[in-house]
Amino acid sequence: MNDSIRLEPDKIIKTIDLLEKRVADRFPNSGLNTLCLQFLNTTQKTKQNIEWISSPNITLRVFSYLIILIGLGGLVYSITYIDLKLGKTTLANVVTISEAIFNDIILLGAAIFFLVSLESRLKMKRALKSLNELRVIAHVIDMHQLTKDPNVTDLSESATENSPKRSFTPFQLQRYLDYCSEATALVGKVAALYSQSLPDEKVVRAVNEIEILTT
Repeated sequence: MNDSIRLEPDKIIKTIDLLEKRVADRFPNSGLNTLCLQFLNTTQKTKQNIEWISSPNITLRVFSYLIILIGLGGLVYSITYIDLKLGKTTLANVVTISEAIFNDIILLGAAIFFLVSLESRLKMKRALKSLNELRVIAHVIDMHQLTKDPNVTDLSESATENSPKRSFTPFQLQRYLDYCSEATALVGKVAALYSQSLPDEKVVRAVNEIEILTT
């Protein structure tokens, strides 16, 4: 039986590292080179986040289960206490006791839901925060390529005072755009690591938005 196909964080990091070196070779000390370094650092943090998301938080689970057991024990004890002290059964007493027990069960159920879902909510919060960082990187890459059209060659006599300064050759501009295209594609792949490890609806939606943006 074949193993399921999965994105490998180490291979993505290796690809981004190679892209940063290629950019540094051709455009040293450029804004794009600095951005690629930041992107590489973000991806390395992403690997750590993915490992944290994929691993069970034993401490948090033990704490949650302990609180739940204490709550259940307290509820059982209170019911037993009421039964032992009830000397005279009347309709008013039954209604009052039933209402109190029902309220306790509702509160305990809400507390159990909160504690059981706490781990997944913490993981989702970290994933969404990191995905927002990737979204910002995609926008910054797009800003870098705004004036890098190799088909536009402004002559000095046709340029205005506020025209962008074009110091790259058409070949360099084309390579610059190629690097930007590769970087944006890799942003989408890094984002997909989160939906792969945490297939929550909000996370998947955020990843899809980033993939659409980078496309």
